[in-house]
Amino acid sequence: MELWNGSTLWWVIAGTLVALELATGTFYLLMLALGAAAGALAAHLGLGLAAQISTAALVGGLAVLFWHRRRASQPQTPSSSNPDVNLDVGQQVQVTHWLADGRTTVRYRGAEWQARFDGSGSPTPGLHTIRAVEGSCLVLAP
Repeated sequence: MELWNGSTLWWVIAGTLVALELATGTFYLLMLALGAAAGALAAHLGLGLAAQISTAALVGGLAVLFWHRRRASQPQTPSSSNPDVNLDVGQQVQVTHWLADGRTTVRYRGAEWQARFDGSGSPTPGLHTIRAVEGSCLVLAP
């Protein structure tokens, strides 16, 4: 039995792609690693090199296509108002007063923050929810 048979090479390729994905955060590399794993399984089944390459290309290509279409169909929320990116979004702050221009200063996370009103009607004091963070300004809604 040779050291570098077909399946071993495919598994090394899959592992390398997974390591590159972990280093770069490019999820598409993980889809290509699935293709390499499929090539390794084809090698385990005793299929020829052409069938292994075809299997790897087909599975990896379809996985990339599926992932790309899935991401394209999801609405993209700006990072300033995405609670998956910005953990401040959705948190609540107490507003004691508002200035005439719809701005205020609030205490949040142990510091003073500038804030602006982003709701309908005129702002009133009370509990408000952070809808977005724009630089160092919190965007608040009742």
